[in-house]
Amino acid sequence: MRLVFAGTPETAVPALDALLKSRHEVVAVITRPDAPAGRGRRLTPSPVAQRAAEAGVEVLKPAKVKEPEFLDRLRAIAPDCCPVVAYGALIPRVALDIPRHGWINLHFSLLPAWRGAAPVQRAVLHGDEITGAATFQIEEDLDTGPVYGVVTEPIQPTDTSGDLLARLAETGAHLLVATMDGVEDGELEPRPQPADGVSYASKLTPDDAHVDWTLPAQHVDRRVRACTPAPGAWTTFRGDRLKLGPVRPAPDAEPLAPGELRATKAEVLAGTGSHPVVLGDVQPQGKQRMPATAWARGVRPAEGDALI
Repeated sequence: MRLVFAGTPETAVPALDALLKSRHEVVAVITRPDAPAGRGRRLTPSPVAQRAAEAGVEVLKPAKVKEPEFLDRLRAIAPDCCPVVAYGALIPRVALDIPRHGWINLHFSLLPAWRGAAPVQRAVLHGDEITGAATFQIEEDLDTGPVYGVVTEPIQPTDTSGDLLARLAETGAHLLVATMDGVEDGELEPRPQPADGVSYASKLTPDDAHVDWTLPAQHVDRRVRACTPAPGAWTTFRGDRLKLGPVRPAPDAEPLAPGELRATKAEVLAGTGSHPVVLGDVQPQGKQRMPATAWARGVRPAEGDALI
């Protein structure tokens, strides 16, 4: 099939690579416009745009999918199908109707669970034990279309959102290629999503990433892992923001009040609403990331100092 791939972040690159190596022809790529990045905030092409350029594939960067110029170009290309991975914009009906097999999305959840922008982060935050990826036919409503196929993936106790998403990007890429094969061969018919089990995954904000030390250790652990690497979990110490890497629950440690610190040469413990957690890497405001033990040696927490 002639494919026009739509995607933007690094997460979508494995799927693009898999399609480029498949029996199908990727004739163009749709991605979000260049965006400021890095310390200099220079306009930078998306990871998908960069990979497509390396492969010699035409790159389209419409500000809005409904732009007449973009729609005219898409009609001229005449794709059979538009596979989508984390493109970052809704597709209007006028564009959905152009390819004869429509637009097929790779979504990183077991639909109808966690429809929306942050399915992996919400699965980690919620404490799900199993997640996965699904391919489905895009409709105008949010992630409601019939499903072609799924793969499952266990969530490990120490998985961050970044860890889990990296694995799903790889397994999902194989699923997307298999879906394209099945659609072309006429062997796949999408099935409607169940009416039960619907949940929504709104994007996690910096406010969501602020750790509440009065919550049980299990919830603190999940929140930090869910927000790693983005938007990045944080707390405050002596009035300054302190970014947090993943923590480790310490159920056998002596109790501490929520946010209370206990530093030794070997580890730094912080109290929660249940048992303490061991801090991993931290990043003080304006400084580089460092082990919590190195940070504690510098700040020397005193009695009464606490994370807030």
